Amino acid sequence: MQMLRYLVGGLLFSPLRRPVQAPRGLVSSYSSSSSRAFTSACPNPYNSMQEENPFREMAREGVPRTDEPTDVAAPKKEEQDLPKLSPQEFRIYNRMAEHMDMFHENFRQSWNLLMGACTAGKRPQGMSIRAFLSVGEQFCHHLTIHHTIEEQHIFPVLAKKMPAFKKELQLLTQHKKIHQGLDKFEEYISQCRSGEKELRLEEMKGVMETFGGVLWQHLDDEVRELRAENMRKFWSPAEMRSLPM
Repeated sequence: MQMLRYLVGGLLFSPLRRPVQAPRGLVSSYSSSSSRAFTSACPNPYNSMQEENPFREMAREGVPRTDEPTDVAAPKKEEQDLPKLSPQEFRIYNRMAEHMDMFHENFRQSWNLLMGACTAGKRPQGMSIRAFLSVGEQFCHHLTIHHTIEEQHIFPVLAKKMPAFKKELQLLTQHKKIHQGLDKFEEYISQCRSGEKELRLEEMKGVMETFGGVLWQHLDDEVRELRAENMRKFWSPAEMRSLPM
């Protein structure tokens, strides 16, 4: 029998799907246990800007993305007195922001589905407990893969010129704070799936609120750092063509 699927809020979920193992060739900074510890080391960084596209790696490892970026990646008034970019130059400089935002928008939509149910006190119509918990489980798994690939293959390259992507600065600090709460959320989901705990939406909401603020700030901050008006401060068009995207 074909696997039952749910289409909710534009997202396609497979309720019977279990998380896959750690991505091939990646050494995650986040262990699979509830005592998962964050380390700021980024093993296997890109030694060259010509390495494999990390956004393709995310897609190959099953991290979903939306079809279009949101207005977070849209052009804003430039913050410095520089010549206006041509349409072609803008596409070159803004490409990473758009790619990143499409992955981030999927996380926003998944979060809204989960938090919306917690706030309303009921699951989306027609969605079983098993399917609902699967959404939460996949959210945790995909976000961990996403951050692992960023830290190993994207941040080390961008950190060569961009202070915001250097170790222990704002964006990596946000990763740490997110995963402190994400660990607890993943543990709660696991306990509900195993029957150790009964799913209580109010309790689940409390766990999500411990990291929701920093998560949403991070999803926007990272994209803003990659927008054209900021990228042009650090990279030439030729360098942009060589960056992983």
